[in-house]
Amino acid sequence: MRRTTLLGTALSLCAAVAASGCSVFDPPADIQVYSARHYDVEDAFKEFEEQTGKSVEFIFDEDAALLERIKAEGDDSPADVYMTVDAGNLWNAADQGVLEAIDSPALDDAVPAEYRDPENRWFGLAVRARTVLYNPNAVDPAEFDAEDTYGGLADPKWSGRLCMRDSQEAYTQSLVASLIALHGEEGARDIVQGWLDNDVQIMSNDILLIEAVDAGTCDVAIVNHYYVARELDEKPDLNVKLFWASQEGEGTHVNISGAGVVATSDNKADAQELIEWLATDGQHDFIGGNHEYPVNPSVEPDELVASFGEFTPMTLDAQAYGENNAAAVALLADLGYDG
Repeated sequence: MRRTTLLGTALSLCAAVAASGCSVFDPPADIQVYSARHYDVEDAFKEFEEQTGKSVEFIFDEDAALLERIKAEGDDSPADVYMTVDAGNLWNAADQGVLEAIDSPALDDAVPAEYRDPENRWFGLAVRARTVLYNPNAVDPAEFDAEDTYGGLADPKWSGRLCMRDSQEAYTQSLVASLIALHGEEGARDIVQGWLDNDVQIMSNDILLIEAVDAGTCDVAIVNHYYVARELDEKPDLNVKLFWASQEGEGTHVNISGAGVVATSDNKADAQELIEWLATDGQHDFIGGNHEYPVNPSVEPDELVASFGEFTPMTLDAQAYGENNAAAVALLADLGYDG
């Protein structure tokens, strides 16, 4: 059913995947991936193709946009795999019936229970930590609240010293969603209002945050660890350090890149094989040059990431991230977070 309609959608697909060499006359790939993860994943797909002989075609867009596209395409969707960079979006996709439960002993062994759906509809493939970055010339780590570091940044002592990511980014939304789960909506509102009262500077990407901390424009920012690793890989003399948040409390906020098999796929076996490969033999290729933490406990993080030291992660609650997303977005908008 899907394959007979693929030619009709090939033009729109090719516009999004020109880099893959798609043509309206090409035979359909064995596996179609709708991916919100757009860094280094092409190399992993190519390695999978070389090892298995099965072709992969992919399009990139934002998590929510891809989810809505799959739903709109219905039974004719070409998607076999939905790949996201946010646990809340994975939970929403499963909750809305977009993903199908699969039986996979390989994934059960490779992916810890806290990073996969209890009903096996989605599986984490890489872990990222969203924690505090600081300028060591301006900050003594003893200044941080070790029990609740995120909430502690609402303290007036941080006035004029903070930079943070904009509210449109899933990273910000999921962090606030986790604060709602921990502190309730009013408690989370108080924390965000405290950030704003401290004249937080809002920036459009994590690289700008890292550069601002390095330059002394702000003393502290909240960033994903792998952006820091990527920048240090190129500029090892950056004057920045990571502080693992809330190590005497709930732990450091984490999120995942992950994937699931689309329920309307007519090639579920190959889709499952790709996800299994990414979690096992392909773990190094998947995290590649992006410096994420491998989800598979038998795979070591790269040397630079390992140098950041060990930390206790906050319990990842994909349901809370998903269910609280609308409340988090509304809270940020109501407070005028972006100015």
